[in-house]
This record gives sequence, structure tokens and C-alpha cells, in this order.
Amino acid sequence: MPEKKSKLVYSTDQAVPRKEKHVEKALPASVRPAEQKVIVRRDRKGRGGKSVTVIEGLQMLEKERETLLKQLKVRLGTGGTVKDTSLEIQGDHSDALMATLEKMGYRPKHSGG
Repeated sequence: MPEKKSKLVYSTDQAVPRKEKHVEKALPASVRPAEQKVIVRRDRKGRGGKSVTVIEGLQMLEKERETLLKQLKVRLGTGGTVKDTSLEIQGDHSDALMATLEKMGYRPKHSGG
């Protein structure tokens, strides 16, 4: 009889175990925003000439990162996504993002030209 967690399609002998979901790495407990090294930069490489503003160095859980991205997108009225550990906001919004992050307690640095 097959196990409940298996994705058995057809077998005469053994159940194939399911792959477990990705477990997020544990971050250091409570890293304050002022202690994080946050970098804001503009990037156009590999995007067909379109600009995006990239925020790197945020040390937080993935769900918190997605919540922060949603707040920033609503405030700027633009789209964006989470890529690995960085946030990408569509368009050149580096000045507005710097001001917004400073109000949230982060100490962002501008990188690039």
C-alpha cells in the first residue's frame, strides 16, 4: 500500500519519496535595520535597455522581504520582484527609495553613477 506522502504513479514494489520543500536558512536573530549594509543601485544589463533599481544587503526573511517590496511598489506606483536576496524595482527610483529606506530606519548607500 503506498504512503500518503508519495507521488506514486505506478510501481509493483516501492513508493517514491516526495521531495521536501526548500527550507530557508536561519538568519541571525533580530538584525536591526540601522545595522544592515543596504546598497541601492540602478541596473540595465540584460533587460533590453530598461532600467531597474536594485536594493541589496537586506538581512531578513523571505516573507518580510516580500512585504517590504509590496510597500515600496505601492508607494512608488511601479512593479518589482524579489530575486534571491535582492529587490528589483522597475524604473529609476533610486532617490525616492533612498529617502523611503531612511525613513524606515535603514542606512542605505548609493552605488554606481
